Amino acid sequence: MNFIWVWNAKTLKRYAIIAVAALFTAGILFVERSQIPVFSTDDQPVAIYKVDAEEKEVALTFNVSWGEERALPILDTLKEHDVTSTFFVSADWAERHPEIVERIVEDGHELGSHGYVHEHYTKKDDEQIKKDIQTAHRIIQEVSQEVPNLLRPPNGSFDERVLSIAENQNYDVIHWSVDSNDWQNPGVDTIVENVTRNISNGDIVLMHASDSAKQTNEALAEIISYIESEGYHFNTVSELVSGAEVVTKEVQ
Repeated sequence: MNFIWVWNAKTLKRYAIIAVAALFTAGILFVERSQIPVFSTDDQPVAIYKVDAEEKEVALTFNVSWGEERALPILDTLKEHDVTSTFFVSADWAERHPEIVERIVEDGHELGSHGYVHEHYTKKDDEQIKKDIQTAHRIIQEVSQEVPNLLRPPNGSFDERVLSIAENQNYDVIHWSVDSNDWQNPGVDTIVENVTRNISNGDIVLMHASDSAKQTNEALAEIISYIESEGYHFNTVSELVSGAEVVTKEVQ
């Protein structure tokens, strides 16, 4: 039986937390429901960051918001290792680089939305958030011929309003349980260590394929090799959460 670990709006409101990182220590809700098509409870929108999977499976995810030099080598590495992943793309980037988006889809990866403009949703009003999500949806669909239904808000920034608006736009908000911190370019060994030191069943790993992440591809090959040597296999986010079951329970 698989559990989906999420943050919900009620928990966010109760603890009045703005910084997403602080949520890990404040309050967490996990939801389990039979054949979950969307990731929300009956009364509150949620954001998924992990699946408590029985199988040894994880999801690699990549945020892309600018540049064209880093994404293609990363796609080459994933293809070489026969790994599929989920790419969260900014729509303004997708407009400028439709050929890379096409390659992502052709290689069998999943496409998610990273919004249109890479700006904090929590600093926007409701209509601005809604417009950004809708604009990104239209552009990503036009460029890729795919209909995205997963959203990773720009900068991983969300609150109760963002979760509610995203749900009303038929989007499921996806966060992460493992952060590579590759965008800081701390060194290949550090990126590998950030991902592999505590990897566990159902983890969603955050990486980047923008040009600012200069060391990601070199680290990626080592990460894949290590995780596979530990008996894990890679899924897209949607594959990871499919079939999870059960009830709502709060974990302090």
